[in-house]
Amino acid sequence: MKFIFEYRRFEDVRRLAGQIAKITTRNWTIMEICGGQTHSILRFGIDQLLPDKITLVHGPGCPVCVTAVETVDKAIMLAERSEVIFCSFGDMLRVPGSQTDLLAIKAKGGDVRVVYSPLDALTIASENPGKKVVFFGIGFETTAPSTAATVYQAAVRKIENFFLLSAHVLVIPAMEAILSQRDNLVQGFLAAGHVCTITGYAAYESVAKKYKVPIVVTGFEPLDLLQGIYHTVALLEKSEYIVENHYARSVRREGNPAALQLMDTVFETTDRAWRGLGVIPHSGLRLRSKYAAFDAELYFGLQDYHVQESTECRSGEVLKGVLKPDHCPLFGNRCTPEHPLGATMVSSEGACAAYYRYRKQT
Repeated sequence: MKFIFEYRRFEDVRRLAGQIAKITTRNWTIMEICGGQTHSILRFGIDQLLPDKITLVHGPGCPVCVTAVETVDKAIMLAERSEVIFCSFGDMLRVPGSQTDLLAIKAKGGDVRVVYSPLDALTIASENPGKKVVFFGIGFETTAPSTAATVYQAAVRKIENFFLLSAHVLVIPAMEAILSQRDNLVQGFLAAGHVCTITGYAAYESVAKKYKVPIVVTGFEPLDLLQGIYHTVALLEKSEYIVENHYARSVRREGNPAALQLMDTVFETTDRAWRGLGVIPHSGLRLRSKYAAFDAELYFGLQDYHVQESTECRSGEVLKGVLKPDHCPLFGNRCTPEHPLGATMVSSEGACAAYYRYRKQT
């Protein structure tokens, strides 16, 4: 963002917060989907500027947080193999599996490397032909195109020792899973601007209509978020269930056609287990049969591995918006960033981590 302070002016923030208070006549519960939005809300105290009638809850838009324990276990199994160089974004190293985490495997001598792009992993593969290089692909539609481009390049360049462990997930199936729950509290959504930069927002229109929820695409700065909340409340007050785009500096209705086409070329949808939410149909991305030779689960025979989630961690309730992080009895005592019970406490986009950092209870 070129002019970041234009979206943080206090007088504009105060004016917009006052406008929200004026139009709010009923109690409303609004979910921001993205973990980056959650951290901005807590960091800047956006929720404390709102009238008491508005409750913000925090959704499953943190890719680290929703990666299932069984997927993390598969990553650990691969990282333990002597012939494997395991490449991952740094956020995943301290996410707990059922027994340990990737950082502990690295400490024991496993060749676990932090990369900043899947293309970095492809370079490592080309430089180490005697090793099997596995990239841990996580994220929503925002990061999936770069992973797709890397797999495509691996095929073109015939780099046969590169593999993908895919944990990529999709936003809309998760929204529908939340809205279909009996205990759902969500009446409106703030959609993540960076996801919609790729996907556009046309596909959200059927969700808004089917479930009678307004969806407002917004960004991450204080004025972005307050503007998104204002328009969501305005639609709720009028019982209008439509999609509005208030992140026009980045998002178009059709999204990024080139990125979407690349994703569709390399990936297909599949049922995917989400941490704390269970299996959501057609919510994940796996490699199409044309690219199956790069599938780490198939190559290393891990596709049938399953494990139960811990019942101790209540991150699933946090991700569904039915539990505030600081209302969990383990928050801040048995569960801290140094000793997390779940990914929502360790991830840089996790809701529990945001509450611990910005709103810690004493």
